[in-house]
Amino acid sequence: MKRILFTLVLLCTTIVQSQEKTFEKEVQKIAKRIEIITKSQKDSLKLKVVDIDKRLKKGEISESTATTLKQELAAYHAKQIEVKVSEQEHLLQLLVQDKTNGKIASSNNTNLDNEDVSTFKVGGTTFRFKIDTDDEQETKKEIKNKIKKKRKKSQSRRTTTQVVFALGANNVLEDNQFSSLNDSNYQFWRSRFYEVGFSWKTRFTEDASKLYFKYGVSFLWNNLRLEDNQFHVKNGDFTEIQVFPEDLSESRLRHVQMNFPVHLEWDFSKNRKYKDGFVRDRRNESVKIGVGGFVGFKLGTRQFLEFRDTDGVNVEQVQFNNFNMNTINYGLSAYVGYKTTSLYVKYDMNPLFQDTEIRNISMGLRFDFD
Repeated sequence: MKRILFTLVLLCTTIVQSQEKTFEKEVQKIAKRIEIITKSQKDSLKLKVVDIDKRLKKGEISESTATTLKQELAAYHAKQIEVKVSEQEHLLQLLVQDKTNGKIASSNNTNLDNEDVSTFKVGGTTFRFKIDTDDEQETKKEIKNKIKKKRKKSQSRRTTTQVVFALGANNVLEDNQFSSLNDSNYQFWRSRFYEVGFSWKTRFTEDASKLYFKYGVSFLWNNLRLEDNQFHVKNGDFTEIQVFPEDLSESRLRHVQMNFPVHLEWDFSKNRKYKDGFVRDRRNESVKIGVGGFVGFKLGTRQFLEFRDTDGVNVEQVQFNNFNMNTINYGLSAYVGYKTTSLYVKYDMNPLFQDTEIRNISMGLRFDFD
């Protein structure tokens, strides 16, 4: 009887020891899997960050795009670690419960190999896990696809906006004759124009090209300064140029107008082509040519006169009148330049004054700032 009791005690002790060893082994497996999960996700993140840095260095993506992609990847892999580790924590809870109920399978082998790590035993059932050392959902190919999508989104921006500023010499032609500038009553270099406005530049095609439709709105200040002590006089439906009785230090006619210019622009900037065949549209990086016209209307006209009267008093006069100028104006304009700076010319097709053949012409520099 004593021998039977001794045998039973020895058997129970052996079972308890094997259960303790098995429990420790399963805990080691879970710890090992958590370590592999964390390491694989971090290694995958590092590889993708290196790939993004390479693309940034090559100029395939912008710095802001690279930062956004890195942030998205870091958040994604952190979430993957959280989800997969929580699964292992749940298995650990099951393990503790089975340990309490005495259902853990016996095993005397505490040395862990790859096969052991990928299995988990609950009672008499063995579960097998697949521990990914590489992220299946976020591969390099998908990263490239993400970059392509971001570039495509940037590329799809067919319209860009510019601020326009122009200035130069302002004068008139008579009977559409350029030679009439030699006999003009207006001072060439002191008659100036200024233009400020906004323009929109739209690509004709979805893909990168060199032809654009450019349109906008601008405000112009056209100044005409008369020579030989002359000034403008409104005489009914006609505007005459007469000699002022005093010595004029200033005789300037200024008309302000609002224009709506439209141009076809050829932008010869070299587009960037990447190894994957993607072409990025580049603008205002090289020579450009614009041809078109404008239509607008005058907002106001006034004449500035400055002189000294017979008593030696300096007099400044501002005369508000339309001086028989045509309210609606339209014409042709063109420019040729490099990057933001262009030579600019515009010519009114309708006469400046009613019942005359005098037309305004402007030549100068134009600046288009993105």
